[in-house]
Amino acid sequence: MAILAVGVYAPATLLGPLPAASATPADSLPTADAAGPVLGENGASAVILSGDTAPFAIGGSTDPLPMASIAKLVTALVVLDAKPLEPGAAGETRVIGTEDYQDYIDYSRDGARTVVVFPNEKWTQREMLQALILGSSNNHADTLARWAFGGVDAYLAAASSWLAEQGLDTISVADTNGLSPESRGTAADVTRLAALVQAEPVIAEILANPPSALVNNRGVTNTTAYLAEDGVTGISRSYTDEAGVCLLFTASVPAPAGSTETEPLTFSAVYLGSPDYDTLEADVRALMASAAAGAGTVPLIEKGATYATISTPWGATASAVAITPQERRAWATHDASIDVQLDDFSTGSVGAIVGSVTVATTGGEHRSRLQLDRAITDPGALWRLTNPVPVIGTLLASLQE
Repeated sequence: MAILAVGVYAPATLLGPLPAASATPADSLPTADAAGPVLGENGASAVILSGDTAPFAIGGSTDPLPMASIAKLVTALVVLDAKPLEPGAAGETRVIGTEDYQDYIDYSRDGARTVVVFPNEKWTQREMLQALILGSSNNHADTLARWAFGGVDAYLAAASSWLAEQGLDTISVADTNGLSPESRGTAADVTRLAALVQAEPVIAEILANPPSALVNNRGVTNTTAYLAEDGVTGISRSYTDEAGVCLLFTASVPAPAGSTETEPLTFSAVYLGSPDYDTLEADVRALMASAAAGAGTVPLIEKGATYATISTPWGATASAVAITPQERRAWATHDASIDVQLDDFSTGSVGAIVGSVTVATTGGEHRSRLQLDRAITDPGALWRLTNPVPVIGTLLASLQE
């Protein structure tokens, strides 16, 4: 027995691997109560931060809804994809033909928005886009489709392919201008469309510098303007019986005094199916007020904060703390989720890397490695000799791997 103890038991307990430390990871964030956007209950709405690829908040219906003149932005983007135009350039010329003029007559008779054209007038690509985007001209939507693709049906086929390429799977267009209720999309995808609009220099230029007149000094009213005094820049504002009031816009809110963030909070938002303009105005003002409250930053991951508590069978304890701080606009962190991943280990020195913490928001993932805030050392010979079950059990398990 003495030989067995000296030859087997002692080496197994004194030299064998120690059982792994156990950990209790954090399951909540200090940002759980951070301010979120206030979205209306009517129709559908969504908000996306500038630079993000997906909206971080959606309100109301998640089904595709009629989007009225927002469909004209699809027309503008698809035309520019087929017929690129340099900022400041006029582009090619379209001579107004019989179909173009008849469109103007028909849409005017039906009370739809138009910009006046006459047969044989010459309109540049830029002027047609200005009439389409700023004047919300239904007749110019058809004219652009004929000019760029030879006909409306050919345009619709091209638009369908373009939408698929952009991953805008819920947006579909049945016409060039959104008068059809079958031109529809979800609020989530329409906010992503806003990001594509902002990334197109020609459209951004047209929205930023609306002209006072077009061909033959013909006046054009900027139909996109809406609540500019509140920091709102309209991209599309329209109404149809089927779609209700629809608004797509960008906005900017200054960072609050004392915030670590110096840049304004910029974002895009959409409202589809609002019942009337009074309701829309109330909803937009409430959203802007919530944006002001959420324009500052809050920590997603705090340097030195504990994201897991470590303990061992021999009574040693430590904390796994974050190395790299991460922060995010308060408005966009109300629905963030946390994931703590820890390595298997038994001992470690101060500062040893033992895992990572990842905080996910709709705008992306934010990560930091975790390190020990104090050393976890070998318990020593006495503990090993007096606790053979966990030590030898660990040894046997390691031999089976």
